[in-house]
Amino acid sequence: MPVTPTRRSVLAVAAAAGAGLLAGCSSADSGSSSPKKGGTLRAAFPGAGVKETMDPHAQRQFVDIARHKAVFDKLVELDSTLRPVPRLAHSWSSDDDARVWRFELREARFHDGHVLDADDVLYSISRILDPDAADHLAKNSLSHIDLSNCRKVGRRGVEIALTRPNAELPSQLAMTGTPIVRDGWDDPKKPVGTGPFRFVSFTAGRGFTGRRFDDHWNGAPHLDEVRVLSAETEARAAAVRSGEVHFAHEMTPTFARTVEHNSRVRVVATRRSGVQGFALKTDRAPFDDPDAAMAVKLLVDRERLVEVVCAGRAEIGNDVYGKGYTYYPEGLAQRERDVPEARRLLKRTGLYNKKVTFYTSTAADGFAQAAHLFTEQAGEAGLKVEVVNGPPESYFTDVLGKGTVTNHRCGAMTIPTYISERLLADAPQNATAWKHQDFDDAFTAARAMVDDDKRSERYRSVQTTLRDQGGLVLWGHPEWLNAISHTVQGVKEAPPNTVEWARFDTVWLD
Repeated sequence: MPVTPTRRSVLAVAAAAGAGLLAGCSSADSGSSSPKKGGTLRAAFPGAGVKETMDPHAQRQFVDIARHKAVFDKLVELDSTLRPVPRLAHSWSSDDDARVWRFELREARFHDGHVLDADDVLYSISRILDPDAADHLAKNSLSHIDLSNCRKVGRRGVEIALTRPNAELPSQLAMTGTPIVRDGWDDPKKPVGTGPFRFVSFTAGRGFTGRRFDDHWNGAPHLDEVRVLSAETEARAAAVRSGEVHFAHEMTPTFARTVEHNSRVRVVATRRSGVQGFALKTDRAPFDDPDAAMAVKLLVDRERLVEVVCAGRAEIGNDVYGKGYTYYPEGLAQRERDVPEARRLLKRTGLYNKKVTFYTSTAADGFAQAAHLFTEQAGEAGLKVEVVNGPPESYFTDVLGKGTVTNHRCGAMTIPTYISERLLADAPQNATAWKHQDFDDAFTAARAMVDDDKRSERYRSVQTTLRDQGGLVLWGHPEWLNAISHTVQGVKEAPPNTVEWARFDTVWLD
């Protein structure tokens, strides 16, 4: 069926050339010299060992996503406020019900010379939705795409039909695990994309090398090569200090203090780049009782957690994800610590002087520290906590089933994507085991609203329900800290998973 643009349709404009830049650096550092051709930039990210992959539809770790971004492009990316902006699709529109969407494609070329067309897009979507691919992260969020009714339209158009209305489809096509691959491609050992760098080599747990692609649709990179390396926190810190790497991703507040006066390294903080918190299992005792969960939300000292775990480099959380992002419910009263009320609720629910298990790990900096602080704060209200440590390499999978309380964190993504990936009954990362059909129905109805104001109001209601009845204790929105060598130029700050994050094609080396 044809798609007729309406006044509510999203019509994107072509992205300005050179708009995207390397994540983590302040705009004040940009433009200090004229762009120069040549050189190899080395970037270090937290590693994931043998689980690292060059399959762009199986990406989970930041190190993988950065590598994939060098080789592949998405139809759509997100800007710093988490709104969709054009990439391989230069424009899009929907029908009146937001049930059929049409995307117009750019003139883009794959590394093997093939010109992007609708078949590549349709194949990529079908590959993401492959029922046998358990590791395809976007499969759940895009499961309402009706593949049998998707089709090519004209020379450069592709029509995506849905089984139910969804006004958020462009944003969902920008989520993790949605890059476009060539029709028929299925060999992660030989990745071929439309991205700014051609694949050269990759070894899981060690490194990736990409070489400049001169025919990239957004212009050739300034760099000859980019190398994305895997390294733990201390190794990244030492490497950027010594000049062994030019970019170190996800650094600690302690590191930031140590290099404040180092002329060779600069640390740039991107505000509100995700969330830190605790996840309470709501499908079992004691937190199947919302009053028990509320007791924890009231006993937590958020200011102390921000001060100690984040060294003050975070904004206080209010048990709602996405502060500063589109659809964040502004105006909610800040939840304050209230130990007497927490103690009263613990007694009412039978939890007073009882013990719960906190399953933590060194999987992320500050997790274990936050767990032990929580233990102290809970004790002040009369809740006993046993801390159990789990292996870092499998922690983010283990927390889906283990522990009554666990650490929780998330980088930048749209609020609807956060809910659909972490809080619906069948969500793949539902660490709180929050499973309520009425909540799922309310969220689905909100996402279907084509009127922006009405959709925003529905999302506010959904998020308020979560805040008051769910199992998320979101105590802080930390800054995202990246370290940059003084030799890297042409950079801007950006939250993780946005168009300007980990984008190495528009930077250069002095």
